[in-house]
Amino acid sequence: MPQERSPRGVLLVNLGSPSSPRVGDVRRYLREFLSDPRVLDIPRAARWLLLNLVILPFRPRKSAAAYTQIWSEEGSPLLVHSRALRDGVAKSLGPGFAVELGMRYGTPSVAEALERLAETRVEKIIVVPLYPQYAAASTESTLAEVFRLAAASWDVPSVQTLGPFYAHPGFISALAAGAKPRLDAFRPDYVLLSYHGLPERQIRKSDTAGRHCLETPDCCETISATNRSCYRAQCFATSRALAAALELSPDDYDLAFQSRLGRTPWIRPHTDVVLPQLAARGIRRLAVLCPSFVADCVETLEEIGIRARTQWRELGGEELLLVPCLNAHPAWVERLAQLVREAALVYRVPGAGGRAHPFFVRLRLTARRTHVRLAVAGPGPRWLGLKSPRPRCIARGSSRSRDRGRRTSSPRWRWAD
Repeated sequence: MPQERSPRGVLLVNLGSPSSPRVGDVRRYLREFLSDPRVLDIPRAARWLLLNLVILPFRPRKSAAAYTQIWSEEGSPLLVHSRALRDGVAKSLGPGFAVELGMRYGTPSVAEALERLAETRVEKIIVVPLYPQYAAASTESTLAEVFRLAAASWDVPSVQTLGPFYAHPGFISALAAGAKPRLDAFRPDYVLLSYHGLPERQIRKSDTAGRHCLETPDCCETISATNRSCYRAQCFATSRALAAALELSPDDYDLAFQSRLGRTPWIRPHTDVVLPQLAARGIRRLAVLCPSFVADCVETLEEIGIRARTQWRELGGEELLLVPCLNAHPAWVERLAQLVREAALVYRVPGAGGRAHPFFVRLRLTARRTHVRLAVAGPGPRWLGLKSPRPRCIARGSSRSRDRGRRTSSPRWRWAD
């Protein structure tokens, strides 16, 4: 009698939100969020001083007021929409998959989601960071936390991750499917694509050449090996693809970046600075989309839907329409489920009915108390399309791997034909 196959686990991860709009809960959330060295990427001592002497004594009350304006009876909009997305994806995938939701900060936590998947005895976990564009402060932080928690398990699972999907046809078509009916009904004079901002220093850190990002006005017009991890360049790529899907000419739209904090330089142009410029050009009916968010949250509903709309009317604008994020739109549910199905089929042996897909990354984690290693899964590294005489470990940050107290040289991989 054939053994029943274990389900494949799917872990959807978003940034998170406080458990309530009360000041104390918001303070706890901000402490966890801003203590992440990938978010506040400054020296540890400076981060502690900034967080505890400048931000936490004052910011929680202001943020709590913003959350209060958008909080629903069901709770945080981000969590409500993310749960609906999880349920929709689970229904679309069917019984062969176990789908869980975790938040990088707050609840439900990534640790809780991994525990639920472990209880289901999944054969592997497909991690889906719900950030279309890559950023160390979001995507990388999420993956680092997932790997850390997974590696702490006694029986370490096989982990596979989806990469950034900023210009993936499924993502773009879902965006267009949700936005087009609202744009047709609103008939805007102009469309603004507003993305979450980042400090310029974080963009420069992703510049592999050290002389490309933010050096020229057109540095983000194309994506190459030099800036392939550049968040700003990926936002430009999303904008071009979405404009084509919505049949917008270059004169009909622009992009900007919101949510900047502090005095350090953030990537430009800034949304709150672009609004007066658009009003001065005689634009009266403005539609705003936020393609760096897959679910509506405080940054979309309060920052754009309330504050930006108020600013627009004060500037003499007639109306500002906030186009909802993807949330659990049927088109997005199906496109995301299809991405997961594709991920479940990749990394077969080349020449044996499949090939490695560059959109996905698969890692096998093993752990020691003070050392986390990325290692090859299974009997050998064939799923990566690599040839090696036997399974070997790749120690991150070291040219040597340690296994059972022995030192071995790191393997020299080569791509299979």
